[in-house]
Parts: sequence; C-alpha cells; structure tokens
Amino acid sequence: MIAGFSHNRRQLEALDYVRWMVQEGIHPNSVILTTILPVIGEVQARRIGQEVHAFILKTKNYFTQLPLQTGLISMYCKCGDMVSGRRVFYSSKNRNVISWTALMSGYVSNGRFEQALRSVVWMQQEGFKPDVVTVATVLPVCGKLGAINQGKEIHSYAVRRCFFPNVSVTTSLVKMYSDCGIMDYSVKLFDALERRNVISWTAMLDSYVEKGFTDEAFQLFRSMQLSKSRPDSITLARILTACGESKALRHGKEIHGQLLKKRLESIPFVSAATIKMYGSCGLIHYSRSVFDALSIKGSMTWTSIIDAHGCNGLYKDAIRLFEEMTSHGCTPNPFTFTVLLSICDKAGFADEACRIFEVMTRKYGLDVSEEHCSIMAGLLSSCGRSAEAERYARLVML
Repeated sequence: MIAGFSHNRRQLEALDYVRWMVQEGIHPNSVILTTILPVIGEVQARRIGQEVHAFILKTKNYFTQLPLQTGLISMYCKCGDMVSGRRVFYSSKNRNVISWTALMSGYVSNGRFEQALRSVVWMQQEGFKPDVVTVATVLPVCGKLGAINQGKEIHSYAVRRCFFPNVSVTTSLVKMYSDCGIMDYSVKLFDALERRNVISWTAMLDSYVEKGFTDEAFQLFRSMQLSKSRPDSITLARILTACGESKALRHGKEIHGQLLKKRLESIPFVSAATIKMYGSCGLIHYSRSVFDALSIKGSMTWTSIIDAHGCNGLYKDAIRLFEEMTSHGCTPNPFTFTVLLSICDKAGFADEACRIFEVMTRKYGLDVSEEHCSIMAGLLSSCGRSAEAERYARLVML
C-alpha cells in the first residue's frame, strides 16, 4: 500500500500508512524506509525525516546500507538541509555513483550549481565514472551556469559512452541548450526524439516557458494532449506557470479544473503553482482560497502564498505570513528566503531584510546562495548603506 501511494504521487496517504503501521507496533524494514524517504523529501517533512534517520541509526546494519544512505542524502537535500545531507554523504565509507549523483542532485535543487559541477570531477577522482543518471543530472547545471563548453564536453562524453537514444539524457540536453540560449538545438533534439515521454514533453514545454515563449508553450501543450503522453502533475504545474506569466487567466482556470478532476490539487508543487498563477493574475483572493483549502501546508505552499502577496504589492502581509508559517512549525527552505528577500527589495525594507537574512543563517542554519547575497547587496546599496552592501557583495565573490 505504501509503495502504491508513493508511486502514484499520493505522498500524504503513504505517510499516513507508515504512521498507522508504527502505531500497531510494526517496525518498518529497510525496503519500506527506502520507499518512504523520497516521499518525505517531496513533501519536505524534515522533522519526520529526522525521526526516520534516528530510527535507521538505532537499527543494526541499516545505516551501512547504501540505498538508505542515498535516500537520506536525497531527503535532506530536498528539505533544503544540505548540511545534514553532506554529513550523511561524507560519513559513508562505501560511496558509489548513485550516492555521488544524489549529492549532485541535492546541490542542484538548492541552487549550488558550481558545487554540483565540481562534484563530477571529484567523483571521477575517486574512481567513479558518471553514468546515465549522473549525466542527466549535471547537464541542466551547465545550462544554469551558462557553461556551454562543459555542456558540450558532457554531450560528447554521452555520445562516446553510447548513452543515446536515452530519453533522460536527450531531455537534459534539451534543457541545457535552452538555458544557454540555443533554442534551435533544443528544438532539433526534441524533434529527433522518436519515443517522447511525459518528461521530454515537459522539458520542452519548460524551455518555452522559461524563455517567455508562452504561445509556443501553449501550442506544445495542445500537441501533447493529442499524443500518447498525457500531461502529468509536473506538466500541468509548468503550464500553470506559463498561464501566470502571460496572465492567461482563462487557460489557468481550465488547467485548475483538470487538476481538480484528477485529484492532483493536494500535491505540494501543484497547489503551489496554482496559488502563484492566481496571484500573478492579480486574484489574490483565489490564491488564498486554494491555500486555505489545503489540509496540510508545507514550505512549498507557504512560500507560494507569500510570493503571491508580494506579486500584488502586499508586502507587509507577505512578511506577516512568513511569521505565521514559522509559528505553525513549518521550516522555510532556501527559496522561501529568496522570495522574502526579493519582497523586501521591492518594498525597500532594508532592516527587515537584514533580520530575515539573520533568521535564515542563524536560526535555520541554511546555506547562503549567490542570489541571497546579491539581493541584499542591491537593496542595501539602494538605501545608501554602502558599507553593508559591500560586505554582502564580497560574499557573492567567495
């Protein structure tokens, strides 16, 4: 049952069954723990993850199992806790390609692209060759950094290792070339794919959305609906983003209707995308309605409602919602602070931004990203606080 709920992205039900199992005095085995750790990461339930970690440490031989170690690394990274993720990784005496790739994926999800790219070199120094999953993970990093030369080198490596026609690698190449501004390559790679799956369709859609080609995104979405690959929750969340950015409220409402019919509205990133879409379209009361209807609110949905208020100039309300979020025991992630600092930047709340930055680093112990420091430097500089701005600018250079 737990595996079934997990595979069908019904994370909350999967967690409920684990709770009931423990309440009946049945201890989960390593297979169940390996299944539930990704679920915990997806809903960013860090406290539950820490409890599972403690159970694994107490149980004989569990922590030495690589699948559990890798699951813990991935879980912590998805929860925005890179410190704990790295601690698990470096405490392992039996690292392999899979655990290295899990760490890289964690760096990527937490915006630490330089370290993700360096990890490819470090893993090879330990004698591990990147596999298909590693290549598919690191190619989008090259795109994020605009590292087209490294991206082409990895493309050549994939060709030499006969990784084609792997859909995951091709999909990652689509994203990489798109992020580097070479959309022609992305379109050619996508068009050359004989067997497209939901992931490849979504990657191409995502490329159009990120480049602001909303008409092309909507056209591709319609083509996808006519294909054998039906849009899944991730695809629908991405097209909702396009609806928000283009203020296409009618399309957004249609997609929201599809989500409700498919009962996907409780998935955190889906509800977050819906909240943001309505906020981007200026309907903050719709955003609030979607948010209030959620039975469980995680950091993703809290961040989205904060962002929606910021989009509509309700800066003080956005800050108040952050206080409400933390008072409910919900742990903010690095992106939460990116949103908050951006709101402070728009509003000119320099003192509030300094306080929030302090909360991020001292209370939650989160790693500071270049974006966090850049926002702080820009805000303080515009407020005439050049000495403080210079301090944050130096952090960006580190």
